[in-house]
Amino acid sequence: MKNNILHIKNMVCDRCLMSVENTLQQQNLKYVDVSLGRIAFENELSLSQFQRFEEALKANGFEIVAERHDKIVTDIKSLIIEWVYERKDFENKKLSEVLSEELHYDYSHLTSIFSKANGQSIQSFQNKIKAERIKELLEYDELNISEIADKMGFGSAAYLSTFFKKETGMNPSRFKLEISARKPLDKL
Repeated sequence: MKNNILHIKNMVCDRCLMSVENTLQQQNLKYVDVSLGRIAFENELSLSQFQRFEEALKANGFEIVAERHDKIVTDIKSLIIEWVYERKDFENKKLSEVLSEELHYDYSHLTSIFSKANGQSIQSFQNKIKAERIKELLEYDELNISEIADKMGFGSAAYLSTFFKKETGMNPSRFKLEISARKPLDKL
């Protein structure tokens, strides 16, 4: 464990953060910070602490990332989910710019690693995450299509509808009528 930091696979939402924090507290492990895909510990874990923690994470559907490429893929996914769900302000930059700046790699290198590991492009993954977020917002039924389009950064409701139909095979109105099951983000 380098610099007392562990990278965690499948840690993609606030509920995941709570689950991992609960596991840390149950095992009396002292940590400095927990964020999507990452835990910073006060001190390096002993081998027995590491093994117990790893087993507890696996029981909850998480996995410690061991390989550098796995860490990069996990970081890419976390940034995309943060981008889509929190609409974090990245100063109106393109996703490719943000990923390159945040991860300190050329975008072509990142796309190569991501595609090999996931069998899909970064853009395809981002589109799936966006579609799931749109499904979620449609299911909540708090915003109309135009408001969702604005919230998600689409230029118009028509553009959102075209995007949504391409990704899901149905338009948002039909989805609202059928309320299809959403997919967990860690399965995309």
